[in-house]
Amino acid sequence: MKLIVPLTQRFPAFFFAALFSLFFMSSYLQATPDNSSELYKEYKGIIIDRVTGSTMPFASVTLIGTNISTVSNTEGEFLIKVAESNTNGKLLVSFMGFKNKTVLLTDLVAEKNKIELEPIALQLPEVSVISKDAESLVQAMMDKRADNYSAEEIQMTAFYRETIKKNKTYASLSEAVVDVYKQPYESYKNDVVKMYKARKRTDYTKVDTLVFKLMGGPFNSLYLDLMKYPELIFTDDIMKNYDFRFEFSTRLDNRLIYVVDFYQNQNNTDPLYRGKLYIDAQTQALKSAVFKLNIEDKEASSKMFIIRKPLNANVYPVEANYRIDYTEKNGKWYYSYSRIELGLRINWKRKLFKTTYYSTIEMAITDWDKADDGKPRGKERLRPTVVVSDAAEGFTDPDFWGELNVIEPEKSIESAIKKIQKQLQKKD
Repeated sequence: MKLIVPLTQRFPAFFFAALFSLFFMSSYLQATPDNSSELYKEYKGIIIDRVTGSTMPFASVTLIGTNISTVSNTEGEFLIKVAESNTNGKLLVSFMGFKNKTVLLTDLVAEKNKIELEPIALQLPEVSVISKDAESLVQAMMDKRADNYSAEEIQMTAFYRETIKKNKTYASLSEAVVDVYKQPYESYKNDVVKMYKARKRTDYTKVDTLVFKLMGGPFNSLYLDLMKYPELIFTDDIMKNYDFRFEFSTRLDNRLIYVVDFYQNQNNTDPLYRGKLYIDAQTQALKSAVFKLNIEDKEASSKMFIIRKPLNANVYPVEANYRIDYTEKNGKWYYSYSRIELGLRINWKRKLFKTTYYSTIEMAITDWDKADDGKPRGKERLRPTVVVSDAAEGFTDPDFWGELNVIEPEKSIESAIKKIQKQLQKKD
């Protein structure tokens, strides 16, 4: 029996699932060796607010003059790997509402670097014609997709991570590097994904009688690209269910960013979304979106996620949070990062205890270029229903990723990885 949980009702092709029977992974997901012999250096550090001293999650870190980049984790920590031929280069660190900072790699050490960003003193800008009405700005954002986002196929390298916690304990941890063939934004073609290298470990002793697995893998992240897949919120039929209003503007890289709050109409009680859109004032391009699902109506929100469930259990979401970021280069905007946080609570009938599963899915683009003719075909392509399974282990090797850029693991994830490595070493 299956408990199948779609991420959204509008994308049945990708979903979350908790299974009583295990999935078996096809052979094309086996980890492939990294044959690159190019030498590299890695730099670790933390990004903080110079005024308050607080850490800065999801800050962008880019090697200037290249498309090599990463983001800081939820604890403000970052890790970036640079070929030795580029170690005289510079990093650009940016965060919404703060001044960009350029850092010479020669001024950094291997670990424990501290980069401080200075807040921008904001002044209210003169209101333009288009900014008088928040909904008009959002409509302009959608109308200008063809101008603002790539009209070419882009080949991207991305780092993907998904975690599953049962209550507060990690039950599953998966990581992968994938090749993403990002289709033009005005094209009806869906993005194509190929697995390059992956590792996963699941502790089935933590999941009791219910084996909870995530389906969709990297497609969960890609389908959050609201500019490529506006069906989630921003089609004309769906937009009429929302109200829009301006909040205080902010800045990024000396660019004015309008902040638009969107929320469902008072006369609409369906489970819809609420959040903030960060829109570039000059181009009307979406820079970031941060939003969450209204789950106040447990029964209605549960129907959005649950297709089939055990007869002796009630399942409902306790949180559903989303984030999508874009980066700009040479007048075009590109998908750069997305994150999903989902919590599901399972109430077993005629039992006193409840079980809560928390899942986090994130993906960051670490490099990109125009696509070549080597797009994967047939079995090389991942399917939107993929399960990034235990077929690829790899956790015993601390140098598993080599020169590939990854998101620095949070302390709890790092601790889980070390624990997994010790367990696997004991079995050898």
